[in-house]
Amino acid sequence: MTRKQSEAQRIDGFDPEPMVIVPLKHPWRWTAIILVSVSIAAAARSAISNPEFQWPVVGQYLFNPLILNGLAQTLLITLVVMILATIGGTIAALMMLSKSRLLSAPAAIFVWFFRGTPALVQLILWYNLSIVVKNLTLWLPGLGTVYSVPTNDVMTPLVSAIVALSLHESGYMAEIVRSGLKSVNRGQYEASACLGMKPSLALRRIVLPQAMRMIIPPTGNETINLLKTTSLVSIIAVGDLLYSAQSIYARTFETIPLLLVVSFWYLAVVSVMSVGQFHLERHFSRDERRSNPSMTKVIFGSLIKMRQKEILA
Repeated sequence: MTRKQSEAQRIDGFDPEPMVIVPLKHPWRWTAIILVSVSIAAAARSAISNPEFQWPVVGQYLFNPLILNGLAQTLLITLVVMILATIGGTIAALMMLSKSRLLSAPAAIFVWFFRGTPALVQLILWYNLSIVVKNLTLWLPGLGTVYSVPTNDVMTPLVSAIVALSLHESGYMAEIVRSGLKSVNRGQYEASACLGMKPSLALRRIVLPQAMRMIIPPTGNETINLLKTTSLVSIIAVGDLLYSAQSIYARTFETIPLLLVVSFWYLAVVSVMSVGQFHLERHFSRDERRSNPSMTKVIFGSLIKMRQKEILA
């Protein structure tokens, strides 16, 4: 506000200086905060004081070698499955986007089947593959059977778990990648074609870098979900984190403390993965941060400009 405007308002009997801004009251918000705080305090007190949780036993098994080996197995399965699922899902997504029905139809059926059936059912099916296929055979025309091995020798519990979860997650990753690629404006494809780029080069240089902003958030969520889904492999005796805890409390009958240990490690790993996901999202959205400054910067910029105008006036 300029000095002349301020004097004119005072002459009219309106003085802006004595105005006091009264913040809006939120009684129900404070009521909700109090109720939530009381509930959290009561839950924490109950967990600490209840002797059935056996917190000393939790601390005893927290870094047990068997538990740590199970944790390493869980992380290994998550890493391998996610790599295979990303590769398989990307291939399926590109096939679904193809104009050829011979490519898009099989990919759509693949996604429909492996995304529509439960992961536990797929685990049990692959683990019992030897019931249907006795031997895995490589047969070549003119040469006959080149190699044959019993299915049970190949489909071990670990291999069955990796194959089943990889195919299951590929169905979800295919939809994530497909939606990310379709989010890129069609003009980007046309511009790359005008520059003489081949479709494969345009996909790597132009389309994928822009699609990553839409692909990374759901992929991070799917990775976290996969980490928790790996607990299903204990059904087929894979020595993951949950199976290691089960093997201990089956002997000691300390079920609750061991389950708390498992929960602790899952929460710890998920927290680390969430931080990594946050930084990945920031990395791939850095151009948006440049073009769209934060609200704080906008407000301070506006105040500085207003102050400069007052001084000049």
